[in-house]
Amino acid sequence: MQAAPFDEYTGLPDGFLDVSPEQLHRCLPRPSVIRLDGRRRPALAVVLMLHGNEPVGLQAVQRLLRRYTERPLPRALTLVIGNVRAAAVSQRHLDDQPDFNRVWPGTEQAGSPEALMFARIIDTLRADGLFAAIDLHNNTGRNPHYACVNVLDDTFLHLAALFGRTVVYFTRPRGVASMALAALAPSVTVECGHPGEEAGIRHAEEFIDSAMHLSGFPTRAPDPRSIQIFHTVAQLRVRPGLHVSVDEPADVLLEPNMDYLNFQILPAGTRLVRQARPGLQALTAISSEGRDVTGDYLEEAGRDLRLRRPMMPSMLTLDTRVIAQDCLGYLMEPLDLTRDAPPAVQRTGA
Repeated sequence: MQAAPFDEYTGLPDGFLDVSPEQLHRCLPRPSVIRLDGRRRPALAVVLMLHGNEPVGLQAVQRLLRRYTERPLPRALTLVIGNVRAAAVSQRHLDDQPDFNRVWPGTEQAGSPEALMFARIIDTLRADGLFAAIDLHNNTGRNPHYACVNVLDDTFLHLAALFGRTVVYFTRPRGVASMALAALAPSVTVECGHPGEEAGIRHAEEFIDSAMHLSGFPTRAPDPRSIQIFHTVAQLRVRPGLHVSVDEPADVLLEPNMDYLNFQILPAGTRLVRQARPGLQALTAISSEGRDVTGDYLEEAGRDLRLRRPMMPSMLTLDTRVIAQDCLGYLMEPLDLTRDAPPAVQRTGA
């Protein structure tokens, strides 16, 4: 099977700085790698539009580059532009496509043309050399702005802290861009709130600019008071074939304000969803190792599906298309690096 094609540029294509996400395919008809020179090398890689309904990366980069039209960038910049076809219709991905942030090297969906394409892109970036990498996203639920890391290394945590105090460590789902890029340089995924929000665009622009101005990373560990780290322990999925809605009748009934629960410690017994009937077992919880751990975190009480223990959810969403294409959300626990860092992770910083 051949890899899906992508294009490479050594400058900005005509119209890039002003194009809308929906019209991006007119100046970039395919996924693309754009290399821009700067005062320092190696380059900072910025990944954007992996999901076609999450335009913050494009909008932030456009604003940033307009400010540098008459002066050199402080560091070389490599842009990786993802799903331009899905962006044309403001969808996460099209029905005939995989999720572009699930098929990078390390994916559990290997063999698709898109997976082969991202493997080639990683090889290209490895040959170029990278200083650091940032993958920019919006989300559909109510969440604070936060950074995610896949490696608990001091340089990764310093990069995350540059974005903000809230940091999430996760190792599942597999095949995400930041996990593949972590083999090349310090990398983060950043979540910048709802699409179109001015605060998210501005925050992303400032973060990229700050990262370009770094000459290096501190060799000491970050001050524990400067960041608050949470560890994702389970992904919540709706069982295939079930109808999800905020209105009855539905197999899985969502509370209209469910996403207000994100990033709060919820007590045991908190209801997550209501089921059409007792015993439906509408949700499954999948651990970072890929095991079904539903019984560890969820319990049924009549039609209610509740938390078995105190937990903090993230990315709970009411968007039924996102729920079907990805998941309902995640469960997290606070992480103290001095006490309970996951044993499978090696911290390589000082």
